[in-house]
Amino acid sequence: MERVACNYSRMHDRPEKHVRSVVSERLANGSLIELIYNPEQRRTALARWSADGQISIEDRAVVGAETLVPIMATNNLIRHEAVLLPSAPQDYVDESTLLRDIQAFIHRYVDLTETFEAIASHYVLLSWVFDAFNELPYLRFRGDYGTGKTRALLIIGAIAYKPFFASGASTVSPIFHTLNTFSGTLVFDEADFRMSDEKAELTKILNNGNVRGMPVLRTIVNSKHEFNPAAFNVFGPKIVATRGVYDDRALESRFITEIMTGRRLRRDIPINLPDHWRDEALKLRNKLLMYRFRNRAKVKLDAGQVDHSLEPRLNQVLVPLLSVISDKAVRLDVLDRAGAMQQTMVLDRGLSIEADILEALTSLVSDTSRKVIAVKAIAEAVASQHAGEFARPVTPKYVGSLLRRRLNVAVYKSNGSYVVPVSEWPKIKELCRRYGIDTETAPTT
Repeated sequence: MERVACNYSRMHDRPEKHVRSVVSERLANGSLIELIYNPEQRRTALARWSADGQISIEDRAVVGAETLVPIMATNNLIRHEAVLLPSAPQDYVDESTLLRDIQAFIHRYVDLTETFEAIASHYVLLSWVFDAFNELPYLRFRGDYGTGKTRALLIIGAIAYKPFFASGASTVSPIFHTLNTFSGTLVFDEADFRMSDEKAELTKILNNGNVRGMPVLRTIVNSKHEFNPAAFNVFGPKIVATRGVYDDRALESRFITEIMTGRRLRRDIPINLPDHWRDEALKLRNKLLMYRFRNRAKVKLDAGQVDHSLEPRLNQVLVPLLSVISDKAVRLDVLDRAGAMQQTMVLDRGLSIEADILEALTSLVSDTSRKVIAVKAIAEAVASQHAGEFARPVTPKYVGSLLRRRLNVAVYKSNGSYVVPVSEWPKIKELCRRYGIDTETAPTT
């Protein structure tokens, strides 16, 4: 069992040439430093864990020529609990017991399906060691108002790693600065982004935030009133609530989603949260801090969890979550969800005009005497089969543009007409697989 030592001395006898405020720090010798906050004393400190299992609570930590100090407790985000921190590392029996405690806490206050309850519990664990991975999935609750989305965000977000609570009404600048400073979990309510300028800015956080090394560049004004580009780190776990889906299919593929149907609430769930739920959440954050100390250096990506029946993007975001799940049944549940996600993605693609173009193209390729297929013939086939379905005319120019820009199929001019060479069939066949179109009846060229 780790031994916790407290050291609140100010160390006035030590020279402090380079003082730096920190939230989380991994030292070269394998030690970890984490910011903690005692709400009763209203003071912050640094919890330091060494590789030999020793833990100390310090006002400041001297590391080489630097003196590391905690962000002050007067910080508005900490004082107003917009960012939640542990108060001290607390021992737990083992990982399975900790998981049961997490799931019991979620079950007590939120009505989720059994499968997603287990997934959410493991996502909480993932959030506390997220920096061991280079890609991450997001957790999402989708449904109409009154279906329990906000309650789910509050409860699950309260036990995630350094959660920062925001909503669609928040302005853009503090969200970027908070994520960059605390590098924690963004808990975002009403993340539908109805205003166009808001959508452009905040969607960057979701588009760039699941992959390490993809900061968002923003121009800020320095003390000399000069415009100076700055890189904001937005990588980290994210738990969001939306009413609808995003138009961007790539963004949609990053979410593990629970559909909140608004079914009748379980009778054992309180309509109004009791005051003591915050104390329960704090105790769990303290245990999860100990989980991070013990496991951050041990956790690594398990490449054996890759499922080759899934698309690369799904494997990319799901394998980190599968890497922290030891229960085989839960892993199978996650893979079942992934299969359903992939099916939805294929169906969505199949309803697009690109799918109609590929279907017409596949039909025309069946004539093996052709060496090229006229774009005009493709446009006529699409227009005849789907007359009246599109808001704009399906012209050869429009079809040629979609072939080149959306599907990356080669198009060139031959005898005054734009054509697709039959040699593109291997690429077209792979596209058809992605769009759920049968190619078994088409020739192999």
